[in-house]
Amino acid sequence: WATMYQAICFRAYRIPPVRRADHIFQDRNQLAYLNWVEALNCRYCGYANGVIGYIREIAGRTEQYWCPIKHALKISDPHHRYYHFLEYGDAEGYGARLEQFRQALRDEYEAAPAVGTLAAE
Repeated sequence: WATMYQAICFRAYRIPPVRRADHIFQDRNQLAYLNWVEALNCRYCGYANGVIGYIREIAGRTEQYWCPIKHALKISDPHHRYYHFLEYGDAEGYGARLEQFRQALRDEYEAAPAVGTLAAE
């Protein structure tokens, strides 16, 4: 669903799409010193953590576009975009800077090669 979501919504709002290939890696399972069980587990972990990273980046870009506001409570491991968000309760900043957050994503969108082109792969 995440891939379909970003294919529709990100294109509509000119948010750069997240490439799965930038997050899912399947290389450790090829190490000769791993037995087949260890290699299988490495394949699973590489895929599972990659999917989580992929979805996290989609959610982070969505959050930057719609609600770039830090939470009132401390977040244990926020995505990298979160550190630039507005402080909780900063109504003035929200009104003044929301469009800047959105424009930053549009600028990334314009600068990024189109998904499906050789430059993007």
